[in-house]
Amino acid sequence: MPPPPAEVLPEAVDRVAMARLYGEPLFALPQDLYIPPDALEVFLEAFEGPLDLLLYLIRKQNFNILDIPLADVTRQYLAYVEQIRKTNLELASEYLLMAAMLIEIKSRMLLPPKKTEDGKEPEDPRAELVRRLIEYEQIKLAAARLDALPVIGRDFLRAQVVIEQSLTPRFPDVDSDELRAAWQDILRRAKLTQHHTITREQLSVREHMSIVLRTLQGRKFVEFEELFDTTRGTPVLVVTFIAMLELARERLLEITQAEAFAPIYVRLAYQPS
Repeated sequence: MPPPPAEVLPEAVDRVAMARLYGEPLFALPQDLYIPPDALEVFLEAFEGPLDLLLYLIRKQNFNILDIPLADVTRQYLAYVEQIRKTNLELASEYLLMAAMLIEIKSRMLLPPKKTEDGKEPEDPRAELVRRLIEYEQIKLAAARLDALPVIGRDFLRAQVVIEQSLTPRFPDVDSDELRAAWQDILRRAKLTQHHTITREQLSVREHMSIVLRTLQGRKFVEFEELFDTTRGTPVLVVTFIAMLELARERLLEITQAEAFAPIYVRLAYQPS
């Protein structure tokens, strides 16, 4: 009997390499090429445990989960367990436990049923398995619904808006008691330098409003006391104070104070450009 013909390797066509090995062209398969048995292993289905596999077999063939044909399901189950036993014996152990349970349930179904002590019909041997399968399926569907919900960082990002704050310092409003105390201090100081010359002077609030605005023009802050001329007597001080209050009411100037009991400052109101 003639020996079998040697394997014919594909020849290079027009010197086109079949592959490249470490950058070098390969025009023929190496004679000593070794491919491990597990190198081309393909997993068509992945299950999370024995119940997952059993539920898959039942739903794939549209079996009634309340009336499981154990013979067909057990045969298919054992075929899958035999496949994974060849590659991963540790993983197959928990599947073998479920296989033993299926065989035990099938054996109990083949035996004549025994009535209970109170005369009732015995429970279906598949009842416990059906209960576990239904509970597992409910948990699996709930997990799938939770996984389908939008997740921050995976399906959407939280919007972030950066708002630039104004660089202009915001001073607290001046308390009316402190403003009154400052006014009383002005009057006290005016009495120390007042004259007893009796004169009649026409005082205009509008005129003193203009004087206050001219004093503040071109200056960032002016101390409260600097706006009053204590040498001209109390009437001028009163009119000046009224003029300042009127300007504050019309939002033409601002009265500010950095903190409680700190000096009071007056400045022109900020006008945006």
